[in-house]
Amino acid sequence: MALKDKIPLGVALPHRSPEPVDIAAVRHVAQRAEALGFRDLWVTENTLDHVFCFDPVVVLTYAAAVTKRIRLGCSVVVMAVHSPLMIAHQWACLDYASNGRAILGVGLGREHHYRQFEVPEDGRLTRFREELAVIRALWSEQKTTFHGRFYNLDNATMSPKPVQQPMPIWMGVGHPNAVRRSAKLADGWMGSGGSSIAHFGQSVVTLKEALAKAGRDPADFPISKRVFMAVDERPEVARAELHRWFTTVYRNPEGTDASGIHGTPEQVRERLEELVGMGASHLLLNPVSHYAEQLEALAAVVGLA
Repeated sequence: MALKDKIPLGVALPHRSPEPVDIAAVRHVAQRAEALGFRDLWVTENTLDHVFCFDPVVVLTYAAAVTKRIRLGCSVVVMAVHSPLMIAHQWACLDYASNGRAILGVGLGREHHYRQFEVPEDGRLTRFREELAVIRALWSEQKTTFHGRFYNLDNATMSPKPVQQPMPIWMGVGHPNAVRRSAKLADGWMGSGGSSIAHFGQSVVTLKEALAKAGRDPADFPISKRVFMAVDERPEVARAELHRWFTTVYRNPEGTDASGIHGTPEQVRERLEELVGMGASHLLLNPVSHYAEQLEALAAVVGLA
Protein backbone atom coordinates (compact mmCIF):
# COMPACT_ATOMS: atom_id res chain seq x y z
CA MET A 1 0.00 0.00 0.00
CA ALA A 2 1.29 3.45 -0.92
CA LEU A 3 2.03 5.84 1.92
CA LYS A 4 -0.61 8.25 0.59
CA ASP A 5 -3.23 5.59 1.28
CA LYS A 6 -2.15 5.18 4.90
CA ILE A 7 -1.96 8.76 6.21
CA PRO A 8 -2.48 12.34 5.01
CA LEU A 9 0.70 14.10 3.94
CA GLY A 10 1.75 17.72 4.08
CA VAL A 11 4.64 19.51 2.45
CA ALA A 12 6.58 22.60 3.45
CA LEU A 13 6.40 25.76 1.40
CA PRO A 14 9.78 27.22 0.47
CA HIS A 15 10.16 29.86 3.18
CA ARG A 16 13.37 29.40 5.19
CA SER A 17 16.69 29.05 3.44
CA PRO A 18 20.36 30.08 3.52
CA GLU A 19 19.59 31.87 0.24
CA PRO A 20 16.67 34.20 -0.57
CA VAL A 21 13.53 32.34 -1.65
CA ASP A 22 11.94 33.48 -4.91
CA ILE A 23 8.21 34.03 -4.49
CA ALA A 24 7.74 32.19 -7.78
CA ALA A 25 9.02 29.06 -6.03
CA VAL A 26 6.38 29.52 -3.33
CA ARG A 27 3.65 29.80 -5.96
CA HIS A 28 4.89 26.78 -7.89
CA VAL A 29 5.13 24.52 -4.83
CA ALA A 30 1.75 25.64 -3.49
CA GLN A 31 -0.07 25.02 -6.76
CA ARG A 32 1.76 21.84 -7.68
CA ALA A 33 1.38 20.34 -4.18
CA GLU A 34 -2.36 20.96 -4.41
CA ALA A 35 -2.53 19.38 -7.87
CA LEU A 36 -0.59 16.33 -6.67
CA GLY A 37 -2.92 15.77 -3.73
CA PHE A 38 -0.89 16.79 -0.70
CA ARG A 39 -3.21 17.60 2.22
CA ASP A 40 -1.57 20.76 3.55
CA LEU A 41 1.19 23.35 3.22
CA TRP A 42 3.33 24.37 6.20
CA VAL A 43 5.78 27.05 7.29
CA THR A 44 7.62 27.99 10.48
CA GLU A 45 7.99 31.26 12.37
CA ASN A 46 11.54 32.61 12.74
CA THR A 47 11.45 36.40 13.10
CA LEU A 48 15.04 37.19 14.03
CA ASP A 49 16.98 34.63 12.05
CA HIS A 50 20.48 34.16 10.65
CA VAL A 51 18.97 32.95 7.36
CA PHE A 52 16.15 34.11 5.06
CA CYS A 53 12.65 33.43 6.42
CA PHE A 54 9.20 34.68 5.38
CA ASP A 55 6.65 35.76 7.97
CA PRO A 56 4.18 32.86 8.26
CA VAL A 57 0.93 34.78 7.92
CA VAL A 58 2.19 36.73 4.92
CA VAL A 59 3.44 33.72 2.97
CA LEU A 60 0.41 31.58 3.85
CA THR A 61 -1.95 34.35 2.76
CA TYR A 62 -0.10 34.45 -0.54
CA ALA A 63 -0.38 30.66 -0.83
CA ALA A 64 -4.09 30.87 -0.05
CA ALA A 65 -4.58 33.31 -2.91
CA VAL A 66 -2.96 31.03 -5.49
CA THR A 67 -4.66 27.78 -4.37
CA LYS A 68 -8.22 26.58 -3.75
CA ARG A 69 -8.30 23.46 -1.58
CA ILE A 70 -5.01 22.69 0.15
CA ARG A 71 -4.83 23.50 3.86
CA LEU A 72 -2.41 26.07 5.33
CA GLY A 73 -0.51 25.68 8.59
CA CYS A 74 2.29 27.09 10.69
CA SER A 75 4.25 25.03 13.18
CA VAL A 76 4.73 26.92 15.32
CA VAL A 77 3.69 30.47 16.17
CA VAL A 78 5.51 31.50 19.36
CA MET A 79 2.61 32.93 21.27
CA ALA A 80 4.59 34.79 23.91
CA VAL A 81 6.02 37.25 21.39
CA HIS A 82 2.58 38.24 20.06
CA SER A 83 -0.62 39.59 21.50
CA PRO A 84 -3.27 36.84 21.45
CA LEU A 85 -5.65 39.47 20.11
CA MET A 86 -3.49 39.90 17.02
CA ILE A 87 -3.01 36.15 16.59
CA ALA A 88 -6.75 35.61 16.84
CA HIS A 89 -7.52 38.27 14.26
CA GLN A 90 -4.75 37.36 11.79
CA TRP A 91 -5.59 33.66 11.77
CA ALA A 92 -9.33 34.23 11.67
CA CYS A 93 -8.74 36.45 8.64
CA LEU A 94 -6.52 33.80 7.02
CA ASP A 95 -9.18 31.16 7.61
CA TYR A 96 -11.87 33.49 6.25
CA ALA A 97 -9.83 34.46 3.19
CA SER A 98 -8.96 30.81 2.43
CA ASN A 99 -12.53 29.58 3.02
CA GLY A 100 -11.68 27.47 6.05
CA ARG A 101 -8.22 26.06 5.35
CA ALA A 102 -6.04 27.36 8.21
CA ILE A 103 -4.31 25.32 10.93
CA LEU A 104 -2.65 27.29 13.73
CA GLY A 105 0.29 25.57 15.40
CA VAL A 106 1.43 27.16 18.67
CA GLY A 107 4.28 26.83 21.12
CA LEU A 108 5.77 28.33 24.25
CA GLY A 109 9.01 29.34 22.55
CA ARG A 110 12.54 29.12 23.85
CA GLU A 111 14.74 31.28 26.04
CA HIS A 112 16.00 33.41 23.15
CA HIS A 113 12.46 34.40 22.17
CA TYR A 114 11.82 35.92 25.59
CA ARG A 115 15.20 37.65 25.58
CA GLN A 116 14.94 39.05 22.05
CA PHE A 117 11.38 40.30 22.42
CA GLU A 118 11.91 41.41 26.03
CA VAL A 119 9.06 39.30 27.34
CA PRO A 120 9.39 38.11 30.96
CA GLU A 121 9.51 34.35 31.38
CA ASP A 122 7.78 34.48 34.76
CA GLY A 123 4.40 32.82 34.52
CA ARG A 124 4.92 31.81 30.91
CA LEU A 125 2.79 28.68 31.19
CA THR A 126 -0.09 30.60 32.75
CA ARG A 127 0.29 33.21 30.01
CA PHE A 128 0.23 30.49 27.35
CA ARG A 129 -2.96 28.93 28.71
CA GLU A 130 -4.63 32.34 28.90
CA GLU A 131 -3.60 33.14 25.35
CA LEU A 132 -5.18 29.94 24.06
CA ALA A 133 -8.37 30.65 26.01
CA VAL A 134 -8.56 34.24 24.72
CA ILE A 135 -7.99 33.19 21.10
CA ARG A 136 -10.65 30.48 21.21
CA ALA A 137 -13.11 32.81 22.90
CA LEU A 138 -12.61 35.56 20.31
CA TRP A 139 -13.10 33.01 17.53
CA SER A 140 -16.34 31.62 18.92
CA GLU A 141 -18.10 34.30 20.99
CA GLN A 142 -19.92 37.37 19.76
CA LYS A 143 -18.74 39.28 22.82
CA THR A 144 -15.80 38.12 24.90
CA THR A 145 -15.26 38.84 28.57
CA PHE A 146 -12.10 37.35 30.06
CA HIS A 147 -10.24 38.12 33.26
CA GLY A 148 -6.92 36.44 33.97
CA ARG A 149 -3.49 37.18 35.32
CA PHE A 150 -2.18 38.54 32.03
CA TYR A 151 -5.20 39.38 29.86
CA ASN A 152 -8.45 41.17 30.59
CA LEU A 153 -11.30 41.82 28.17
CA ASP A 154 -14.80 43.19 28.66
CA ASN A 155 -17.38 42.66 25.92
CA ALA A 156 -14.64 42.58 23.27
CA THR A 157 -15.75 41.91 19.70
CA MET A 158 -13.79 40.58 16.75
CA SER A 159 -14.77 39.99 13.14
CA PRO A 160 -14.45 38.07 10.90
CA LYS A 161 -14.73 34.79 12.72
CA PRO A 162 -12.97 31.73 11.32
CA VAL A 163 -14.95 29.74 8.78
CA GLN A 164 -13.99 26.60 10.70
CA GLN A 165 -15.81 26.25 13.98
CA PRO A 166 -13.75 25.23 15.75
CA MET A 167 -10.60 26.16 13.88
CA PRO A 168 -7.88 23.62 14.76
CA ILE A 169 -4.97 24.52 17.01
CA TRP A 170 -2.01 22.14 17.00
CA MET A 171 0.95 22.19 19.35
CA GLY A 172 4.55 21.60 18.39
CA VAL A 173 6.51 20.78 21.52
CA GLY A 174 8.99 18.14 22.63
CA HIS A 175 9.35 18.16 26.41
CA PRO A 176 7.35 15.28 27.93
CA ASN A 177 5.31 17.64 30.12
CA ALA A 178 4.50 19.79 27.10
CA VAL A 179 3.56 16.72 25.07
CA ARG A 180 1.15 15.71 27.83
CA ARG A 181 -0.22 19.25 27.86
CA SER A 182 -0.94 18.94 24.13
CA ALA A 183 -3.35 16.09 24.86
CA LYS A 184 -5.43 18.47 27.00
CA LEU A 185 -5.10 21.77 25.14
CA ALA A 186 -4.58 21.04 21.43
CA ASP A 187 -6.35 19.52 18.45
CA GLY A 188 -3.19 17.92 17.04
CA TRP A 189 0.55 17.60 17.70
CA MET A 190 3.61 17.90 15.48
CA GLY A 191 7.14 16.90 16.43
CA SER A 192 9.70 19.50 15.36
CA GLY A 193 12.02 18.98 12.43
CA GLY A 194 15.05 19.46 14.64
CA SER A 195 14.05 16.74 17.08
CA SER A 196 15.36 13.25 16.48
CA ILE A 197 13.30 10.45 15.04
CA ALA A 198 14.03 8.39 18.15
CA HIS A 199 12.65 11.20 20.31
CA PHE A 200 9.53 11.31 18.15
CA GLY A 201 8.86 7.67 18.93
CA GLN A 202 9.20 8.34 22.66
CA SER A 203 6.90 11.38 22.42
CA VAL A 204 4.20 9.40 20.63
CA VAL A 205 4.07 6.92 23.52
CA THR A 206 3.79 9.80 26.01
CA LEU A 207 1.14 11.55 23.93
CA LYS A 208 -1.04 8.48 23.46
CA GLU A 209 -0.93 7.75 27.18
CA ALA A 210 -1.98 11.34 27.90
CA LEU A 211 -4.76 11.21 25.31
CA ALA A 212 -6.13 8.03 26.88
CA LYS A 213 -5.99 9.62 30.33
CA ALA A 214 -7.87 12.66 28.98
CA GLY A 215 -10.51 10.40 27.41
CA ARG A 216 -9.55 11.40 23.87
CA ASP A 217 -9.33 9.03 20.91
CA PRO A 218 -5.88 9.13 19.23
CA ALA A 219 -7.64 8.33 15.94
CA ASP A 220 -9.23 11.79 16.09
CA PHE A 221 -6.02 13.56 17.11
CA PRO A 222 -3.42 14.13 14.35
CA ILE A 223 0.06 12.99 15.38
CA SER A 224 2.66 14.39 13.01
CA LYS A 225 6.34 15.10 12.51
CA ARG A 226 8.13 17.64 10.38
CA VAL A 227 10.82 15.75 8.46
CA PHE A 228 13.64 17.65 6.79
CA MET A 229 14.62 15.55 3.81
CA ALA A 230 16.45 15.13 0.52
CA VAL A 231 15.89 12.49 -2.16
CA ASP A 232 18.35 11.51 -4.87
CA GLU A 233 19.24 8.33 -6.72
CA ARG A 234 22.77 9.09 -5.53
CA PRO A 235 22.48 8.76 -1.74
CA GLU A 236 25.67 10.71 -1.10
CA VAL A 237 24.22 13.70 -2.94
CA ALA A 238 21.02 13.56 -0.90
CA ARG A 239 22.96 13.39 2.35
CA ALA A 240 25.21 16.29 1.36
CA GLU A 241 22.16 18.50 0.65
CA LEU A 242 20.59 17.69 4.00
CA HIS A 243 23.89 18.00 5.85
CA ARG A 244 24.30 21.51 4.47
CA TRP A 245 20.84 22.39 5.80
CA PHE A 246 21.41 21.05 9.30
CA THR A 247 24.87 22.61 9.47
CA THR A 248 23.95 26.05 8.10
CA VAL A 249 20.38 26.56 9.26
CA TYR A 250 20.09 24.42 12.39
CA ARG A 251 23.78 24.55 13.31
CA ASN A 252 23.39 20.91 14.25
CA PRO A 253 25.21 18.67 11.76
CA GLU A 254 24.35 15.57 13.82
CA GLY A 255 20.71 16.18 12.93
CA THR A 256 21.41 15.11 9.36
CA ASP A 257 21.14 11.46 10.35
CA ALA A 258 19.35 11.67 13.72
CA SER A 259 16.47 13.94 12.66
CA GLY A 260 16.40 14.07 8.87
CA ILE A 261 15.72 11.53 6.17
CA HIS A 262 17.88 11.27 3.05
CA GLY A 263 18.79 8.79 0.37
CA THR A 264 17.35 7.06 -2.65
CA PRO A 265 13.57 6.96 -3.15
CA GLU A 266 13.49 3.42 -1.75
CA GLN A 267 15.54 4.38 1.31
CA VAL A 268 13.37 7.43 1.98
CA ARG A 269 10.16 5.45 1.61
CA GLU A 270 11.42 2.89 4.12
CA ARG A 271 12.27 5.58 6.69
CA LEU A 272 8.89 7.27 6.29
CA GLU A 273 7.19 3.93 6.81
CA GLU A 274 9.15 3.64 10.07
CA LEU A 275 7.59 6.89 11.27
CA VAL A 276 4.12 5.56 10.47
CA GLY A 277 5.01 2.45 12.42
CA MET A 278 5.95 4.67 15.37
CA GLY A 279 2.45 6.14 15.36
CA ALA A 280 2.52 9.07 12.94
CA SER A 281 -0.94 9.70 11.49
CA HIS A 282 0.29 12.67 9.42
CA LEU A 283 3.72 13.67 8.11
CA LEU A 284 5.07 17.02 7.04
CA LEU A 285 7.67 16.47 4.32
CA ASN A 286 10.14 19.36 4.25
CA PRO A 287 12.55 19.49 1.28
CA VAL A 288 15.50 21.77 1.98
CA SER A 289 16.53 22.73 -1.57
CA HIS A 290 15.64 22.28 -5.26
CA TYR A 291 12.01 22.69 -4.24
CA ALA A 292 10.29 21.90 -7.54
CA GLU A 293 12.37 18.80 -8.22
CA GLN A 294 12.17 17.53 -4.66
CA LEU A 295 8.40 17.98 -4.59
CA GLU A 296 8.07 15.68 -7.61
CA ALA A 297 10.50 13.17 -6.09
CA LEU A 298 8.61 13.10 -2.80
CA ALA A 299 5.28 12.74 -4.58
CA ALA A 300 6.64 9.65 -6.32
CA VAL A 301 7.98 8.25 -3.04
CA VAL A 302 4.60 8.47 -1.30
CA GLY A 303 2.51 7.41 -4.30
CA LEU A 304 1.02 10.76 -5.29
CA ALA A 305 2.70 10.74 -8.68
